[in-house]
Amino acid sequence: MRLCRYSLIPILILFALSAHAWVFPEHRKLALLGMEQLSPAYRLQLEQIWQKARTGYETRLSPTVFVANQGLKPTQLDYASWSGIAGDHSCSPSDMLHNVLETDWIMKVAGIAAQLEYDLAATDNRSKRINAIRNSDIRLQRADLAYSSRASVNNVHFLLARPKEDTDPQTYFTACLTEGAPLNAIGMYTRYHLSALYKAGKSSETGLNEKEQSAWLLAALADEAYADHFLQDIYAAGHVAGIWGAASIRKGTHDYYNEKGLEVVSWDGKRMILSGDAYLREVEAQKIAAYMRASLEQLLDAAAGNLVVVSKGINALPNNTADSFNTCQEPTMKATEFELSLVIPILMKTPAPGLADGLGAMPRVSSEIGTFLGVSSSANLHSINGGFAKNQRGTGVVAGLEANVRFGFGLDGVLNNSGDGLVFVQAGWKTDASSTNQFVNDEPTLPTNSLTTAIPGRSAYSFRMRMPFYLFPGDLILASPLLLFAPKTYAKMAMRAGNGGLIPWQSGIATPIGRFQFVLGREVGVSFYGQGNPHDNFLVYEPTLSSSAMLLEYRSVQFDFPILEYRTLRSYASEQSSSLMFQLSAGFDNAKKVSVLLPSTNIKTPELQTVWHIGIRAIFNWRHYL
Repeated sequence: MRLCRYSLIPILILFALSAHAWVFPEHRKLALLGMEQLSPAYRLQLEQIWQKARTGYETRLSPTVFVANQGLKPTQLDYASWSGIAGDHSCSPSDMLHNVLETDWIMKVAGIAAQLEYDLAATDNRSKRINAIRNSDIRLQRADLAYSSRASVNNVHFLLARPKEDTDPQTYFTACLTEGAPLNAIGMYTRYHLSALYKAGKSSETGLNEKEQSAWLLAALADEAYADHFLQDIYAAGHVAGIWGAASIRKGTHDYYNEKGLEVVSWDGKRMILSGDAYLREVEAQKIAAYMRASLEQLLDAAAGNLVVVSKGINALPNNTADSFNTCQEPTMKATEFELSLVIPILMKTPAPGLADGLGAMPRVSSEIGTFLGVSSSANLHSINGGFAKNQRGTGVVAGLEANVRFGFGLDGVLNNSGDGLVFVQAGWKTDASSTNQFVNDEPTLPTNSLTTAIPGRSAYSFRMRMPFYLFPGDLILASPLLLFAPKTYAKMAMRAGNGGLIPWQSGIATPIGRFQFVLGREVGVSFYGQGNPHDNFLVYEPTLSSSAMLLEYRSVQFDFPILEYRTLRSYASEQSSSLMFQLSAGFDNAKKVSVLLPSTNIKTPELQTVWHIGIRAIFNWRHYL
């Protein structure tokens, strides 16, 4: 899949697929546990390597290789944090090392991750976890401006699906590592891990001065931390299920299995249950950490000169700087420079991924991503402040029904389940019952028919549009010329808008009974009443103009602005979605083209007023993703 320069939708879909396997504190925890599981001799060796590598960066890097209790506002980065920064907050080992050593914002990211770790540990409640991730992602977008858009043209954090049920490990690993294969987690772990082993081995050669040895070790640690990020991703349930199908299927399946868990079998026959981002369990953390430990032990053996990494001589050998291969932009694997035999024992411990599309494939779940066609119906109940005539001040209630067709684009939950990037245009038919208030206020009238009410029953052509906004309603439309000149900048604005906006007060709030969201400015409905022939009618009694009631003919335009939305139910199939939601909305209705029908004598048309309303809409909608 390649970027389409003049289309927003492909760019947004690519960003939507930047799904994380584990949140930052989980990546850090897995790395930390792996180091804790090292034997005392290995722990001492790793500490010595860390002290040499941090030479010149003592104020930025922690005094010890890892800090078990870093607090909520860490002032230094330990080695365990590097695997959390890798991939999600950088695009290559060299980029990661630059961010770790040189940038100010990365310390803010570490503090946000520490707070998220505390928040997740404090609750088992699903809605509280969702809100904690939402708060963290909002803060991360502010600290790391490229956070939501760093992944682009590949599925590098995922496992490639198995092509058939009898695919053997050697065939599968070869497919993952072959030049030209799609970027994938197996391939990236292998590339960076072997590069780290090579550089660790170079650091042990005789004749190096302290500065040269420090450079080799720092580069080796950077490559290994980046490799470990992908090794950890391999053990996330949503990444094992297999990355195939439309964008909505891939994202939905990823999110479903990460939360619900998945039983897997490793290539060497071991069974385990895995979860995914924000749902890491202690029992699986200890198991995954053991694989981190095995990878680190190879690095330490290479640094001690006990493990020789042989180059195949295909490309130029790495120098004493961290690898610069860009996982955010490169679409395919490059040829590896090293023999693969060293990494096979570690890869054999990884889970065999799900089958590709076809018989025996894991059940798939769709998310709200992509272009859709749909239908929508609603039941409306509005309170009005009177009628169109200025002397109609009695409040009343209007009930109505609505049926519509929709066309739009979904981009829900890209970073987390609180996101809402739904964009649609809608057209349909609306019918209202008569208002409960009467056309005169000072004496009772008999409700013998709807004409005696302030607003008799009527129907309208209805139109509705929804679009998130970055700073103020409609700004994405005004900024649309950026699509021609800076499509990625525009896509970043759209992504931020879908996750609550620059001031993220419109991000969803999860509760045990459903999701609440402020949506004022995102959606507007317009209804055109009286478009048929004859037009709509209502009665007015103004003694200053006529001694009897007047029958007026009119058209009107009503605007409706949803304020608060509550979603109780949402269900998915593989290509469709349905949901039930309630909206609190407000708006106004202006009468137009008013004329007097009765009495037939020449009487001045009464001066009319705007009718304001506030009410509730119960909405059911169904969407089919194309």
